[in-house]
Amino acid sequence: MRFLFINPFCPLSEAPTPPLGVAFLAAVLEDAGIEVKILDLVTYPYDTGMLESLLESFRPQIVGSTAVTMTFNEAQRVLKDARTIDPDIVTVMGGPHVTFCPEATLESFTELDLIVLGEGERTIVELAREAERGRDWSKIRGLAYRSGMEVRCNERRAPVDVDSLPLPARHLFPLGRYRALNMSISMATSRGCPFSCIFCVGRKMVGAKVRYRNPRSVVDELQYLGSLGFPQVNLADDLFTAKKEHCLAICNEIMDRGLQVKWACFARVDTVSPPVLRKMRQAGCSTVSFGVESANAEILRTIRKRITIPKVITAIEMCVEAGIQPHVSFILGLPGETPETLRETQEFGDKIDELGALYGFHLLAPFPGTAVRDENEKYDLKILSDDWSEYHANRAIVETSSVSREMLDAIVEEWDKEVAAKLGERAVSGGAADDGAPAFSNLERILVFYDLMMSRAIEEHGSWRNGSRPLTAAEAVRALASRVYGFTTRSERDACHILNYAVENGHLRCLENGEYVRWAWKDYL
Repeated sequence: MRFLFINPFCPLSEAPTPPLGVAFLAAVLEDAGIEVKILDLVTYPYDTGMLESLLESFRPQIVGSTAVTMTFNEAQRVLKDARTIDPDIVTVMGGPHVTFCPEATLESFTELDLIVLGEGERTIVELAREAERGRDWSKIRGLAYRSGMEVRCNERRAPVDVDSLPLPARHLFPLGRYRALNMSISMATSRGCPFSCIFCVGRKMVGAKVRYRNPRSVVDELQYLGSLGFPQVNLADDLFTAKKEHCLAICNEIMDRGLQVKWACFARVDTVSPPVLRKMRQAGCSTVSFGVESANAEILRTIRKRITIPKVITAIEMCVEAGIQPHVSFILGLPGETPETLRETQEFGDKIDELGALYGFHLLAPFPGTAVRDENEKYDLKILSDDWSEYHANRAIVETSSVSREMLDAIVEEWDKEVAAKLGERAVSGGAADDGAPAFSNLERILVFYDLMMSRAIEEHGSWRNGSRPLTAAEAVRALASRVYGFTTRSERDACHILNYAVENGHLRCLENGEYVRWAWKDYL
């Protein structure tokens, strides 16, 4: 049995990391003796020829993809191509988007056979086993499928024991490419969310009861990730500080081992305290992100956030005092939004900026399964689009009776300009390093690396027949730059310096240098 996973395209602006969900699913399949490959379309450009070649060489019986709402169209396109190439292949999709609209999805997309509902680790193994036998999908809990013209959704599964899961199969991802793009890497210490905000599906997806991993195994994994050279480890728990004892046990374990790993987490403003934050800082926490959503008390009550603005200010001050960078996110366009509440939130953003917090804006996206979508009329929301590719929360797709799409977009566009200006001020594009070479910001280098990856410039133009004399290292980099700089927005000289940085930091390797020269990304760590 062979299983091919698709990690669908997600733009670089979303700061994608190797997805934990797919990595967990791949791990349980490998534990069950099933061979797994992952086609990562975040760091590789997609074309049907690549897929056809992979299907021919790997010969999977099942091809599956995860998808959030924003990436659903991309995921479905690849599954449709897979079915066209191999009509006998079983196609399956999971993730929060399809979990909450399985009937509509299966009715609309005939090339999709199965949908995994909710947590998929146990379902996916049973599904793979049944694909080898009679393909009687009715016996597998947590699965939606077609029976004739009817869509059937089997009984959902009980939440998994997170301590029983193997470590995510990150070895199947091109981690070297993610590291070259300066992305963080993620892990989880728990699953579950006890809160019920009306714009989120977290509680419905993974359950209200928080399930915790053993702190020792958590720190084992953190120690391993810290050895991979990523700039930061993100703890992807919905709420890392949900249980004080769990949080402190992990911090103490980190400190007992003397680990020096930079990490960040999500918290609520009412679940942090000075002693906890100090301990987190001592254990390597650099940033805590708080979802505040709005500065208006009535909107906070409507969305069931159950926090107050004084608590937000107190949490920010506690973080700053502990030496942790607080980050606050707001959602514009929530139920009850008016021009006055928008100004209130913007002014509050200025206030917390003065206190030392970073902050940013998103726009409400009414995802399937959320109350703001299912009861949008009750909440005075007008949904403007069902094009899932627009559900990236960066442009307005809802309006209230007194706030238009144009008003919401104008705020975010202005905010984007301010952020870009700040980044421009920090970039060192005009200066020079000590050796006289031009200096570049991380962002400038990342954009060059990404352009080269997504154009396949290194793969298609990074090999050539050389003369009789091997090139020096500097000559090989210059020769490479002359062949690939046109795939970037930089000059040949700039590209040469940036490629040299990639070589010095182990992102690019010259595999041959004699009669033939061949360059390659260091995809796997």
